[in-house]
Amino acid sequence: MKVIFLGTPEFALGTLEMLIKEHEVVLAVTRPDAPKGRGGRIQMPPVKERALRAGIPVYQPASAKTDEFYETLKKAGADVMVTCAYGKILPPRVLEITRYGCVNVHASLLPEYRGAAPIWHAVMDGQKVTGITTMLTDPGMDTGDILLRDPVFVGPDMTMGELHDVLAAVGPVTLMRTLAGLERGSIVPVPQDHAKATYAPPVDRTTGHIDWNRPARAIHDLVRGTEPFPTAFSTLDGRRVKIHRTKVIEEDGLFAAPGTCSVNGGQLEVACGSGVLAILEIQGEGTRTMTAGEYLNGHSAQKFE
Repeated sequence: MKVIFLGTPEFALGTLEMLIKEHEVVLAVTRPDAPKGRGGRIQMPPVKERALRAGIPVYQPASAKTDEFYETLKKAGADVMVTCAYGKILPPRVLEITRYGCVNVHASLLPEYRGAAPIWHAVMDGQKVTGITTMLTDPGMDTGDILLRDPVFVGPDMTMGELHDVLAAVGPVTLMRTLAGLERGSIVPVPQDHAKATYAPPVDRTTGHIDWNRPARAIHDLVRGTEPFPTAFSTLDGRRVKIHRTKVIEEDGLFAAPGTCSVNGGQLEVACGSGVLAILEIQGEGTRTMTAGEYLNGHSAQKFE
């Protein structure tokens, strides 16, 4: 097939790679270059970098609603459009440009976790299973008919970053099966049950704030669900710290005022609203990530706020 690919971040790279190998990518559409990092240096999106290396024409529109956007995609002469973490809703007339429409690769088992941050929210919610869904894109936010779904197990200690990498590897395989089925006519699109829809709004640097009144398991899920970005954080004895890795010691019971710390065999344990959580990796401001034991060698630990 001749394919127009629309995507932006690293999550989309595996899908683009597979399309380059198995099909003909005639155009890559991605977000404009943007400042990144503390220095604010302008950087290309990952999809642009890979497309340029492959000699694929790149289009970086500021809006998907213009006549230019429509005409540029139409002139590409593609059989199908594929979107993966592109970040813009496409107008109805754009979705009708190609013979097979627009196939979206989404990192959840739709209709669960529609929106911008499905991987983060699946982990923060303690889900045991998530997956990849391919769907026919419509003008709504992840509301189109389902083509294929491939489930993925989420381990109890798996971080968002780890799940991201697993789903990024599964997505291209699901997409190849989807495109082959569309060509054969063997896939029947299935409407989503909108009554069962849940949402995954964008995360930001405030998402990882820890409320120690919550259960230990919920805090553990927040920590792994925000690792490596935006990272869970709290205040320990007046010092802001990031929490990178934890372990649930006790699920239930009130052992002390929430946030109270104790050292048990060199292990830093914290009482929660219910249960006890061990801090395995912690990072103070301006310092490297260290084990709790290393942190305790140079700091006291009385109370998280």
